[in-house]
Amino acid sequence: MSSSTQVNASVLHGAKDLRVEQRPLPPPSESEVQIAVSATGLCGSDLHYYNHFRNGNIIVKEPLTLGHESAGVVTAVGSSVTSLRPGDRVALEVGLPCETCEFCTQGRYNICKSMSFRSSAKSVPHAQGTLQTRINHPARWAHKLPESLSLEHGALIEPLSVAMHARSRAGLKEGSTVLVLGSGAVGLLCGAVAKVAGAKTVVIADILPERTEFAVSNGFADAKFTVPMARPQTIEEKLAYAQDVAEKIKGVEVGGEKVGEVDVTFECTGVESCMHTAIYSTKPGGKVMIIGMGTPIQTIPISAASLKEVDLVGVFRYANTYPAAIELLGSKNERLPDISKLVTQRFRGLSNIPAAFDMAGRVKDEHGNLVLKVMVNTSDEEA
Repeated sequence: MSSSTQVNASVLHGAKDLRVEQRPLPPPSESEVQIAVSATGLCGSDLHYYNHFRNGNIIVKEPLTLGHESAGVVTAVGSSVTSLRPGDRVALEVGLPCETCEFCTQGRYNICKSMSFRSSAKSVPHAQGTLQTRINHPARWAHKLPESLSLEHGALIEPLSVAMHARSRAGLKEGSTVLVLGSGAVGLLCGAVAKVAGAKTVVIADILPERTEFAVSNGFADAKFTVPMARPQTIEEKLAYAQDVAEKIKGVEVGGEKVGEVDVTFECTGVESCMHTAIYSTKPGGKVMIIGMGTPIQTIPISAASLKEVDLVGVFRYANTYPAAIELLGSKNERLPDISKLVTQRFRGLSNIPAAFDMAGRVKDEHGNLVLKVMVNTSDEEA
């Protein structure tokens, strides 16, 4: 491979303005591999960019290819790459840290200030995402998949890594009681990794009963709670609502015993009232893991956390998780539910990505099936 090739890419030019375009792709550098992207899961951050051309305070400043939950097949390798060869199937870790700062040298490269993350508009020029037919990527961040795992498994390793990193930050111990607020893909995976860690009880809560039923029926949680819909306005009303929800969650029974306050709460929604509920639901000395990236500025009952010495712990993406995630998925661990069930809808081809995003924003599809993780397959497209 001595000259650039033309690859097809899905490119976002404005809110809901996706276009399939061609762009040149040079040969991989000496430390890179070239990958035919096959499976990409759509994430909530991608959906924000698609719908609003921004993600919170991060505004898109130039045409952007979305997608970062991906796996594919190596098609070419750089001259110094010995770890991979053409034909290898890989899961892509798409955050590229500087590898020299204090955080990188401590192994906390996910909070590297110079991080470039595919499909994020935070850095300029933007790091283009994986919804294109081929990309060049550092071999160091392309993780080989064993034969027992599918390419969809490889794409799911990215959200699984978020859950594994959160579990690590929580220091979750065997026999712990766990509450998961929000039963989207990341919430379900938090329940899954908590069960793998030997949690005694995992309770999952959501406003959608179908999602919590899915969680319990498929082994992602032991018990479910449907959060009552309400729109409290004043801070007093919000706190009273959260306290009421927390009391009801404590009353959930598993094996004839009430759950009570929990050791760890994984807050996966980013909703202010859920953060309140998390604090009220967690026992003294426990931890609230802040995973959801919803409401950026919140009023929270900080004294309630302080008086119980409840730790509020930030979780941002992941670090050092991909090898462990691959090992876990290939281990046939009896405690691990079948995470492939999270993929509920599939779309093929770059031209169908707008329809895939529209689906990802829905609760159910046209057949009444839950929408949890929408997967895009581009492996049939010619570069």
